[in-house]
Amino acid sequence: MKIPFQKYQGTGNDFIMIDNLSGDYSFFGTQHVQQLCDRRFGIGADGLILIQSHPTLDFEADYYNSDGSKSFCGNGARCAVHFYARNLANQREFKFMAIDGIHSARIIANEVILEMSSVESIEKYSNAFVLNTGSPHYVEYVDDLLTLDVLRLGREIRYSDDFSEVGINVNFVKKNYPKHISIRTYERGVEDETLSCGTGATACALVEGKAFSEGNHSVCVDVLGGQLHVSFIRHEDGSFSDVTLQGPATFVFEGEINV
Repeated sequence: MKIPFQKYQGTGNDFIMIDNLSGDYSFFGTQHVQQLCDRRFGIGADGLILIQSHPTLDFEADYYNSDGSKSFCGNGARCAVHFYARNLANQREFKFMAIDGIHSARIIANEVILEMSSVESIEKYSNAFVLNTGSPHYVEYVDDLLTLDVLRLGREIRYSDDFSEVGINVNFVKKNYPKHISIRTYERGVEDETLSCGTGATACALVEGKAFSEGNHSVCVDVLGGQLHVSFIRHEDGSFSDVTLQGPATFVFEGEINV
């Protein structure tokens, strides 16, 4: 069966986008996702997204990691919005369903601003922090981000006794200057370091925001594949609301593949 697809990337986090509004590809399972995401025998991607119909919203973004597992993906959601606008609807504001609930988004130029979930609390964990921004994240500050063995350390933390059952994304952060950080991320479901992670950038920005005063703030996040911006309101009780993730979503190429 030949399936049309488009390849997208958001700051180097790459995705296979498939229009499934008709429901023709609802048979997709772990084997199909792994086949298409394989960088040697398939198209190659960090994840795959089926754009599904929804009874009341613009669409549903059904996201799969490259190993076939499901989660919420911030960069993938931004790319899904751009794909939907480019191919299926001439509009600039959207509401869609993801695995963690309803999200709103809007397009400005070639960037997508995505509304993320509010975060009620950030837990201290040893010399790091743990929080959920749609997906679970571990955040640790380091002095030397450039030479860090992210693959080895990320894998050790992700498969440690405390996190192995559910899994966790592992982020390492370096402060550059006020409200500007650099990060590197090991992603569960991809089981490797990726060039960018949207929920990871959000998690790191909120951990950075723990030290901020109450009110509106924005943090610039450098990732290996580019730059993202996270905005939020920090509240007196340490919670965060009105969280948004902003960055580019870029069409790369399109084609057909036999499944």
